[in-house]
Amino acid sequence: MGFGDLKTSAGLNVLNAFLADKSYIEGYVPSQADIAVFEALSGAPPADLCNALRWYNHIKSYQKEKGSLPGVKKPLGQYGPAGVEDTTSGAPPAKDEDDDDIDLFGSDEEEDEETKRIKEERLAAYNAKKSKKPALIAKSSILLDVKPWDDETDMAKLEECVRSVELDGLVWGQSKLVPVGYGIKKLQIACVVEDDKVGTDQLDELITAFEDYVQSVDVAAFNKI
Repeated sequence: MGFGDLKTSAGLNVLNAFLADKSYIEGYVPSQADIAVFEALSGAPPADLCNALRWYNHIKSYQKEKGSLPGVKKPLGQYGPAGVEDTTSGAPPAKDEDDDDIDLFGSDEEEDEETKRIKEERLAAYNAKKSKKPALIAKSSILLDVKPWDDETDMAKLEECVRSVELDGLVWGQSKLVPVGYGIKKLQIACVVEDDKVGTDQLDELITAFEDYVQSVDVAAFNKI
């Protein structure tokens, strides 16, 4: 298993293909697996690798709380598609950070127990949240105007990037190209969101991250369902 060399375009392409039908490296919530792969990258993937860039921006938002994410970091070779060997240059071993803080009086064991406890609590909370069926879920219908830089922007690729944004509580709907002027067209795309999970600011931040294609995002219509 592995992604090849994540500091090369070939490795990033493997990562992009791997994330085509996944939101995270492992499971259905951010974990130490995502942090391990994120830290192996030398920077943000290019805009044409929509899946990898979408994942990168999402995991980047967890940097302040990365230590509390569930799971235990493993070597990069234990993540990714089968049949691909990890060759990332300069990738630190999974336990380097722990080795720097060795406690001769057994704190490592205590940290392992604490990590397990946090993981179990987070998984229990996540499963409880999934199994709970609220009487009413507040939803909104949003119509977004996504504007390109110029008339040479690949609008098919722009829409692909927009639709690659995946969030719990977000469902993309129909879209169309609307003329703006001077041969330029904007993408008008509809979506339905769960109000408690997805906000317009969050959508704006994730979509404008595809800066090679997207100039700006505006809310054309917003209606409570």
